[in-house]
Amino acid sequence: MKQLTTLALFCLLSSINVVVSDETLSTRVHHRKHNLKLFVFGDSYVDTGNWPKSYGGSWQQPYGITFPGSPSGRFSDGRVLTDYIAGILGTKSPITYRGWKSGEKKWIKYGMNFAYGGTGVFNTLVNQPNMTTQIDYFHQFVQQNQNLQLNSSSMAIISLAGNDYATYFASNHTLQDLPDLTKALINQLVYNIKRIHDLGVRKIGITAMEPLGCLPQFAISTSYQNCSKTENTLAEFHNQMLVESIRKLNNESDDKSHFVILDLYKAFSSSLYQHQNISTGNLSMESLLKPCCQGVIKEYFCGNIEEGTKTMKYTVCEHPNNSFFWDMIHPSNHGWLAISSQLQASLLELL
Repeated sequence: MKQLTTLALFCLLSSINVVVSDETLSTRVHHRKHNLKLFVFGDSYVDTGNWPKSYGGSWQQPYGITFPGSPSGRFSDGRVLTDYIAGILGTKSPITYRGWKSGEKKWIKYGMNFAYGGTGVFNTLVNQPNMTTQIDYFHQFVQQNQNLQLNSSSMAIISLAGNDYATYFASNHTLQDLPDLTKALINQLVYNIKRIHDLGVRKIGITAMEPLGCLPQFAISTSYQNCSKTENTLAEFHNQMLVESIRKLNNESDDKSHFVILDLYKAFSSSLYQHQNISTGNLSMESLLKPCCQGVIKEYFCGNIEEGTKTMKYTVCEHPNNSFFWDMIHPSNHGWLAISSQLQASLLELL
């Protein structure tokens, strides 16, 4: 759960002339990798149900109203990035670690999702497994399933770092020490990527940071008219260091290994620009940056219910399927569909 300051700017349709649907995206490369095992590490952008039910949030109404129709642990009205990535790669969204631990072992053949909303590379403001612990879970999983046959039949997706920055600023740090944090994050990310690789996964996709300043969390200060340049600059700096480190990692690796940056920053920005210029007329920034579900006042958030009276303290837009953002931090089902279509070429490099 990127719940204070983290990732987003998900654009609606990636092409003026082509409308991409959930169905066409999920079947575009059907059976291309029918034996693919997908392993996912990260936070709320890729968490499909590991977040504890007792914590509420993604397990509360109105989350999941578009898909599957009720809360499923996804921080969206519907699908999240993992679901669309799986469709592009021609496989099914893998079982959650929580599901596997509860006995749903028949779905292991599609891989496993270890992502927990709110987590980061390091410890964050939520008491859930950080990336190191998620990889520890993966290590245990590999040891318990010696017949997994990883290598060419496996792939990992990593989506992390936003909550690390959120935790940093929530602790009253300043911009002065930010380069040190970014360096520490990138170094630890590279170390963790090597751990996943050494456990048998040779192909790994790592998300770059999206334009943080375009989150409704920040855009609200301008009545959703503009993105914040300060946060976007932070994301650009993080991405520059990440790209350099991944390029070095590829140069040092054998030919069977492949590490690919999933450039969310570029994908978001391109999609937003295109959608603003659809032939039906220009859209205002407010219509793109304003979330569908939000608290009635700033003290409340999407899904909040007043104790005692059980009164809803949030509102939901009339047409979630037309929304770019679902809440103050997370893209909608429609937003995730658009941004994932922008990432298709990079994802297919991993096959």
